[in-house]
Amino acid sequence: MNKKVSIILLNYNGYNDTIEAVESLEKIKYNNYEIIIVDNESTNDSYEILKSKLNKKHTLIKSGKNGGFAYGNNVGIKHALEGGAEYILLINNDTEVEPEFLNYLVESLEEDEKVGLSTGLILNYYNKEKVWYAGGEINWDKFYGYHIDEGKNIKHIIMKEKFITFATGCLMLIKSSVLKEIGFLPEEYFMYYEDVDFCAKLQKAGYSIRYNPKSIIYHKISAASGEEESPFAVEWNTRNRLRFMKKYKSKVSKTKYYKSLIYFYVTRIIKIINYLLKRRRDKIRALIKGLSKNALEN
Repeated sequence: MNKKVSIILLNYNGYNDTIEAVESLEKIKYNNYEIIIVDNESTNDSYEILKSKLNKKHTLIKSGKNGGFAYGNNVGIKHALEGGAEYILLINNDTEVEPEFLNYLVESLEEDEKVGLSTGLILNYYNKEKVWYAGGEINWDKFYGYHIDEGKNIKHIIMKEKFITFATGCLMLIKSSVLKEIGFLPEEYFMYYEDVDFCAKLQKAGYSIRYNPKSIIYHKISAASGEEESPFAVEWNTRNRLRFMKKYKSKVSKTKYYKSLIYFYVTRIIKIINYLLKRRRDKIRALIKGLSKNALEN
């Protein structure tokens, strides 16, 4: 288990989190890795600060523009492939890791040539007994990827390795050969749903996804976008769920697809009512903006 792993951290205005993530990664027990930090056109002093603190030990590159989550990670993926990486790890910059997390991910990836991606157990950084992600599945009735056991105490979940259909972009170890075959992360989403799309694409190509709960990291929930359901998240989740539905509507029958559309719009109306009751007009504007973006782009 000595294949080269390129670890990619995407930074956008979050240099403190990125530095803490790097410090955590420097303590891992896997012995053949590099860290590539991609600054996604930060609007603060992130690049300069990261350059002064990390550039001598790790690779720091500029994305050239803020093209979103997939675009920034793809810049890092391209650099890693050019450097001969055999495996590529995508991990959020607002995370802390257990020392052996990468060893377990590599083990899961190497157990079968058809396993194209592995992921692990993600706990809440602020409450390390609380599960954020314990595997995931794509729900083709509603067209989204959901987290298994989210919100549960770690004591109440089954700690068993298994095949899943959805891995969050917060933690993905991917074979370089798979990326070369099926392509990189889809960039049309900007933020959210690129991971769901990539998982769907990977499985369509005949590869599987393996979840290993022995691989544990801790995620600072919503550090990148603000509150758990910020107006930013409302806008882009709204826009991108519709985009994902239209792109993959052939996965289900026409009847199921139209039922999914009806469900989507009915639940958006319910959300608007709830936002009104909570006096969150900013979220109402964000939701309507997400719907408008999708309509204008199609």
